Amino acid sequence: MRLCLLVFSFYLLLLTSCSHAVRHEVSDTVTDDYGRTVVINGHASRIVSASPSITEILYAMGQSHRLVGRTDFCLYPPEADTLPSIGGISNLNIEAILALHPDLVLTASMIPQRSVDQLEQMGVPVVCIIEKNHFEDLYGNIRQIGGLIHCEAAADSLITLLQQRVKDEFRISNFEKDSNAKFKIQNSKLTPTVYYVVGFGPTGNFTAGGNTFIDDIIRLAGGRNLAHDVTGWSYSLESLIQNDPDYIVVRREDSAAFCHTQPYTQLTAVKQGRVIGIESGTMDLQVPRNIDAVLYLRSRIKKP
Repeated sequence: MRLCLLVFSFYLLLLTSCSHAVRHEVSDTVTDDYGRTVVINGHASRIVSASPSITEILYAMGQSHRLVGRTDFCLYPPEADTLPSIGGISNLNIEAILALHPDLVLTASMIPQRSVDQLEQMGVPVVCIIEKNHFEDLYGNIRQIGGLIHCEAAADSLITLLQQRVKDEFRISNFEKDSNAKFKIQNSKLTPTVYYVVGFGPTGNFTAGGNTFIDDIIRLAGGRNLAHDVTGWSYSLESLIQNDPDYIVVRREDSAAFCHTQPYTQLTAVKQGRVIGIESGTMDLQVPRNIDAVLYLRSRIKKP
């Protein structure tokens, strides 16, 4: 009996070793959102996230056990705080990343090219998955991440869950294909205008233009993006004062400062208490919580 157990243990060890060998020999060649060709070895069991949106999506997919590192800005879900930090996004700590022995680094659009080059020179594959222009593009990003880590089923389950929630709670379906409805919302004088504050003050005024997923969030919430005709993120102070939006949406932690800073105090929305502070990350990141942002804004934006 003891001999049989020993033989069985040997074959089990051999089988395990072979399976590990096969897993590490497997490699995928992928093209990321910047058109870069990246070779990923193995099945990415040690992932460093250099993007708050990717961290959130991995948790939502039930794949947090693969994460071994995150940035200082990966604040959701709160459990992410227990992971080792790799520093900021624009100033990644390369040594800290290498110490985590990752087989994949996932990032979005803010990572500096020099950091990508350094990591690749060290043999660490870096795949960039950037924020896209429309609300429903979130599904594509989830599917892309699922494919990278061979968790297509988990990605599909999350997408199905989110799509059903959109259908149930927004009482609409296929909204992304309804160009006529979008045109009516953006051009109706009865629809309240909404200005989303990305940045303000001496460094300039920045908001989300019509070619951003935030524009879709505002529309789905029942508003008309004041900057819908703008491409990109810059918006002049003169245009803001002149167009005087019905509602202003700003990150909750910036709300008080915005309302007490000249010349924003001149805006009607500030004077009449129609400045909506929103939880950071729900609207400025392309994540599942975008649905929460829509629902929250819907509860605060009232039609005349």
